[in-house]
Amino acid sequence: MTFAGEGAVVGQGESCPCGSALPYAVCCGPLVAGERLASTAEQLMRSRYTAYAVGATEHVWRTWHPATRPERVAPDPTTTWSGLTVLRVEGGSEDDETGVVEFVARYRETSGRRGPRRGELHEVSSFGRRAGRWLYVDGEVR
Repeated sequence: MTFAGEGAVVGQGESCPCGSALPYAVCCGPLVAGERLASTAEQLMRSRYTAYAVGATEHVWRTWHPATRPERVAPDPTTTWSGLTVLRVEGGSEDDETGVVEFVARYRETSGRRGPRRGELHEVSSFGRRAGRWLYVDGEVR
């Protein structure tokens, strides 16, 4: 299933966009809605991907460390996020203060003169805890 656009709706019984095979309502849905906090760095990374996929960029903004967070995060209406693969997780458990998650996120862009284009974003993301909450610190695109 492909998810896209600001305000895109994911049915509560549908699989989560993060690729976990769990229903959205028990996976990333409560995190994106601010009903619960991520307990691991990987959970946070998956919920941030899901937020991009459904256009819920307020979740992306509020889970970004204040020291590295941009002033504003806005969805790109020309990008459709279509899949996520987690390649590696270091630390980031419930008992850690830092963590690293390496992933590949697949997308399709509809802008440009040459028509739709498919691509991948390969990133190694760093996470840290602040006041007990996991936050995205920064990422290195590969």
